[in-house]
Amino acid sequence: MQVFRSLSSRNFRYFISGQSVSMMGTWMQKVAVSWIVYQLTHSAFFLGLTMFANLIPSLFLSPYAGSYTDRHNRYNILLITQILLMIQAGLFTLVIYFKVDSIAIILSLSLMQGLINAFDTTARQSLLINMIDNKEDLPNAIALNSSMANLTRILGPALGGILLSTLGDTSCFFINFVSYFFVIYSLLKMKLNLPPSKKQQVRIWQTLKEGLTYLKAAPDLSSLILLMAGYSIFVIPFSTLLPVFAKDVFQGDAGTFSWFESAAGVGALLGTIYFAGLKPGRNIISIVVYASLLFSLGVLLLSVSFDLVIALLFTLITGMGMMTQTAAINTYLQTHVSDEMRGRVLSYFIMGYQGIIPIGSLLIGILSSSIGPKVTVFVAGLLGIISTMVFVYFKYKSGQKNKMTLLPSR
Repeated sequence: MQVFRSLSSRNFRYFISGQSVSMMGTWMQKVAVSWIVYQLTHSAFFLGLTMFANLIPSLFLSPYAGSYTDRHNRYNILLITQILLMIQAGLFTLVIYFKVDSIAIILSLSLMQGLINAFDTTARQSLLINMIDNKEDLPNAIALNSSMANLTRILGPALGGILLSTLGDTSCFFINFVSYFFVIYSLLKMKLNLPPSKKQQVRIWQTLKEGLTYLKAAPDLSSLILLMAGYSIFVIPFSTLLPVFAKDVFQGDAGTFSWFESAAGVGALLGTIYFAGLKPGRNIISIVVYASLLFSLGVLLLSVSFDLVIALLFTLITGMGMMTQTAAINTYLQTHVSDEMRGRVLSYFIMGYQGIIPIGSLLIGILSSSIGPKVTVFVAGLLGIISTMVFVYFKYKSGQKNKMTLLPSR
C-alpha cells in the first residue's frame, strides 16, 4: 500500500517495531511524572519547571550533538543513548518504588533524560535516511515514524492512566524500563551500510559555525526552523497545563488527564496518516501554513471550552495541526540538506523545536500562576496565529512561496 511503502526496507521495519514498544513506555512514564509532580506540588510552575529540566539540554547541546554526530558513527551513538535511557528509567523506577520521589530528585532525573535525549534525537533523526532502501520513500518513513509515535501517544497515556489508578505509579516506570530491551534488540538486528565517519581535524566549534553559515545561505531551511522555534516558545508548551485543565478546570483525576493526552495523540495520528498518504509534488509551504493555523485555532478554542467533551475535541485538533506541521517541516529539511551537513542542520531544527519548548514551558507555568490557565492558553493560541502570519508575510516578500515541494516521483 502507498501509505506503508517505506516498510519494505528491512532496517526501517526493525527500527519502527522496537521504537513503538519503547515509545509506549516513554509516554506512560511521561504521564506518571506529570501527575506525580502536580500531586506533590499542586503547582503549574513546577509542571513547567519539570518540562524545562527535561528539554533545556536540547537548546544548548543540540548543535554540539549534531556536529558530534556528523563526525562519528550515528548507529553507535543511538545504541549507547538507548542503553543510557534504559538506565535512567531503571533509576526512576527505584526512586518511585522506595518513595524517595521528592521534586528535586524528579527534576534531576528529568534533566538526566534531557541530556541523553539531546544526542539520541539528533542521531536517530540523521540515521533515518540510512534505514530506507529507496530514498524517495523518506517522506513516507518520516510520516510513518510520526504515526507510530502518535499511536503510542494515544495508547501510552490511556494505559498509564489505568495503571496509575490500579497498580500505582511504580508500574509505569518499570514498564518503561523493560521497553528499552525491545528497542536495543531491534537496533542489534539491523544491518546498515553507513558511510565512514569523517573525524575532521578542525575543532568541533568550527563545524558548528559551518552549520550556521550553511543555514544562512539557505533561507528556505532557516525560515522553517525559525517558525518551529516560534511555535515551540509560544504554542506547544500549552500542553504543560493539561494536568491543570484535567484536575482543576474540569474537576477530574488521573484518568481525565490521560484522556487529554490521548485526544492530542489521536489528532496527531490523524495528521501523520494524512501526511504519509501524500503523493510527491505537493506544496509543503501551504501544508505548513494551514497546519500551523489549525494548531493555533485548536489551542484558542480549548481555552474557551466549558464542556469536557468539547475540550477533548479541540485538544484533538491541536494534535492534528501540531504533528502535520512538524512532519512537513522535518520532511523538507531531510530531503533538502546534504549528507555531510545533515546532523548539524537537524540539530538546529531540534534546538528550535525541543530546545525552545522548556523556555516556553517555564514561561507558561509562571503566566498561568498569575492570570490563570485558560487566559494563558488563549494567549498562546493568539501568538501562534501571529507567528504564522509573520512567516507568510516574509515568504511572500522573499518570493519563495512556491519553492517548497516534496521530491518529484520518478
